[in-house]
Formats: sequence, structure tokens, C-alpha cells
Amino acid sequence: MSHRRFIAASSRALALVAALATVSSPARAQSEGEVYSRIEQLHGNAEAFTGPFDNLTQAMRDGDAETIADLAEYPLTVNANGEVYDIQNAQDFIDNFDALVMEETRSAVARQRYDDLFVNSDGVMLANGAVWMGAICDDGDCAISHWAITAINN
Repeated sequence: MSHRRFIAASSRALALVAALATVSSPARAQSEGEVYSRIEQLHGNAEAFTGPFDNLTQAMRDGDAETIADLAEYPLTVNANGEVYDIQNAQDFIDNFDALVMEETRSAVARQRYDDLFVNSDGVMLANGAVWMGAICDDGDCAISHWAITAINN
């Protein structure tokens, strides 16, 4: 192979490697401020999200079924064990916690960082969709709301 063809082939190979690295690299990290702004823009009440988020990640770390149950909106849809469950109240959730929230889900949510949250019009996604939280309206015009778990997906 001539020197020129080798350089051209090497350049194409380097370009391909660079392109693949760009495609496979993670998305640009976002700041906590950007996450906060996105929550506020899409759902409002972003300031009130931090407490339930912190409580949920700690409760998942501790396996605290009662705290997690108190953070949920009922009926709560839980996907677990290849089944879909509509949990009607906190006591049902607590009584069946180990079957409803797998250890892998608990660990993933416990490690969730605020600046890695995904926010869209459906709510705030934790741990790649293992848990969704949403702003739940407390009055007719949604001027008052609270944050709650709206779905769990194991």
C-alpha cells in the first residue's frame, strides 16, 4: 500500500472511531439548575419536588416501605413479576412491599442523582423509568399541588 493510501485509510478509520465515540458517549450532563428549570417549566412547583425526591431516595436506600407508601398517589400502578398491579392504598403497598419493589429497583432509585433526572410532560423519571413522580393537583385549577410517586416499574 502506498504511503498516501495508508494515510487516507488511517484518516477514514480515525473518523469512524471518532463518530462512533460521539454516538456512544453519554448525553451532556445537566446541572441541578437545568433540572429544576425543566421541572418548573413543565409541571410547576419545582421547589416542592426536592423534599419528596430526597425522602424517596433515602427510603429506597433503607427499604422503608411506610415512607415510600406515604409518597405514593393511589391507585398506584406497579409493574412487578411480569404483572401489572393497581395498588389501592398505602396498607396494601406496605403489606406487599417486597413483592412490589424489587431490590434492583430500590438500589437504582437510592443511587439516583438530582442532576441525572429525566423530566418530560409525563413527570419526573428516576432510575431509567423504575419510578415516575408527578405533580398531583390539589385543587381545581392546579394552583396547589404536591409531588407523589405515580408509577413503579421493576
